[in-house]
Amino acid sequence: MTETKETSQKFLGTYFDLDAVHRIVRVTEIFSWIVVVVYGAQLLLSVGVFFLQIARGYMVGLGFTDYAQQFLWAVEAPFRGVLYFVILQAVGKGLLILLDMEDNTRRAALRATK
Repeated sequence: MTETKETSQKFLGTYFDLDAVHRIVRVTEIFSWIVVVVYGAQLLLSVGVFFLQIARGYMVGLGFTDYAQQFLWAVEAPFRGVLYFVILQAVGKGLLILLDMEDNTRRAALRATK
């Protein structure tokens, strides 16, 4: 039991609020999952409408390229949703990485001065 307990004092030279950064990270994570759900629902709806149009005969007489273009148009938007998801997740994780870097740098500086 030779563990050292570090005090959880707030360093006065800090330019950011740690709790606010954690809240921002949590909000970006929540929004990223909301984006996935919304764009996933849009994908299912678009593909469903595409196949319903074929089944109901609205796309009679069209060639292969017309079908391919309509299908690609239906699935194109969810790829943007995937990109938004990845960007929001990266922003959240990047903020956490920066917080860890700041904390590790501060601890290393404190150890060096002792």
